[in-house]
Amino acid sequence: MVYNILDYLEASEASCPTKIAYEDLEDSFTYTQVLTNAKRIGSALLAELPQNAPVPVLMEKKAWTLHVFMGAVCAGCFYTLVEPEQPLERIRTILHTLGAQVIITSGHLLEGLKELEFSGRVLLAEELVQHRIDEEGLAKRRACACDTDPLYAIFTSGSTGVPKGVVVCHRSVIDFTEHFTRIFGFCREDVIGGQAPFDFDVSVKDIYPAMKVGATLEVIPKRYFSVPKKLLDFLDERKVTSLTWAVSALCVISMLKGFRYKVPGSIRRVMFSGEVMPVGQLNYWRSYLPDAMYVNLYGPTEITCNCTYYILDRDFSEEEQIPIGTAFPNERVILLDEENHLLTEAGKLGEICVLGTALALGYYRNEEKTRQAFVQNPLNDCYPELMYRTGDLGRYGEDGQLYYVTRKDFQIKHMGHRIELGEIETALQALPGIERACCIYDEPNTKIICFYVGKPEAKEIIRQLTEKIPRFMIPNSFCRVERMPITKNGKIDRKALMAEQGKEEAHG
Repeated sequence: MVYNILDYLEASEASCPTKIAYEDLEDSFTYTQVLTNAKRIGSALLAELPQNAPVPVLMEKKAWTLHVFMGAVCAGCFYTLVEPEQPLERIRTILHTLGAQVIITSGHLLEGLKELEFSGRVLLAEELVQHRIDEEGLAKRRACACDTDPLYAIFTSGSTGVPKGVVVCHRSVIDFTEHFTRIFGFCREDVIGGQAPFDFDVSVKDIYPAMKVGATLEVIPKRYFSVPKKLLDFLDERKVTSLTWAVSALCVISMLKGFRYKVPGSIRRVMFSGEVMPVGQLNYWRSYLPDAMYVNLYGPTEITCNCTYYILDRDFSEEEQIPIGTAFPNERVILLDEENHLLTEAGKLGEICVLGTALALGYYRNEEKTRQAFVQNPLNDCYPELMYRTGDLGRYGEDGQLYYVTRKDFQIKHMGHRIELGEIETALQALPGIERACCIYDEPNTKIICFYVGKPEAKEIIRQLTEKIPRFMIPNSFCRVERMPITKNGKIDRKALMAEQGKEEAHG
């Protein structure tokens, strides 16, 4: 039985000590090196922090950073990656929310820390890794640990823009990793191409499956996702077999027709999440890598990565939508209507809600927001049973599969009609020449704005849309963009789109 995520690291170190665990452009580390360095860092932290204390890590997305994560875990603490490029005010808010006593960073980032005016201790990773391993001290901490202890906190902004620290425990990650690696057939020979930033939960699906099976995680530089040729060279040269990427990252290659340059022949698993995958973009990937497994994953950070999956077992036309599928084992995913009635019939729209071990512990030091999102299951009045309300709307298809429709925030009332913006986007992306589309409701001016990447003019788009959706759903304004702005987590940046629209209107 696995109780602590370190059990994975220790098992892989015992079975394949010299195998490369984590690698990037500059460095390469074996499982023995990772475990040894983690113990050194953990030993240094024993005197600094009590059990279950937060350890903010202000470091870049590099293989070396993962040693620090595991060092924090060895000390019986939990880690939070703090991206150095974030605005200072956001970093201050994160550190204040954590009530952090220490922050770990690298020497070359020290200068930037001065402006933070951090009152705790600043520790250098380069110095911590020189510490003597205290096996006895580490063992005492481990003996006091429970599988419900926190493993990491990831800060998300949500709709308010104020960072919320989602705290996830060892048991949730272990439970997810066990099913994830088994269902999708991960093995020691896999080479995982890590796209996600370490402060984004997609990275959890890179770090821990690799650690469990003894695979290699290749940390891909962020800048490569704006240079497709370098990205494809990297995937090919490193013999990457598995991609678990944000939809927008996959679209970087397909929209720029990257496979005309090179097709990495080792890829055999392509998994995507975060947004609705445009079928046209997916079909581009499938035309060049027809033998790979393609998986649509769904789930917010608050339920430990994903709660549903769908393995594509057939071709999809651009008129169709890809299901988010069925729940992972040991997770219950249900639809509730506005009166909290359970929905099971095809076609009825409801909020996607999740129950089970996968649920996060809540938001760190934010009881109010935790109570709003993690609620008692309204279908159970017999005993306490927490449920997470995702804020996403879905419906069952006639095929029995679950389909994501839109965010509750994106469901609008326009011209007397209730409209799901996601439905309009699906129709748009099925049109010839439209590569990506995003619809935003300009509530003050009561109009739907369509931003799109593609060749057709607005008149032609409207003509074709009238054959697919009711007239009241057709956007009132069309704005062609060269590319969609992307948030650091790989999703379409809707605020940036509207800001650009505002500039154009002011200029006009």
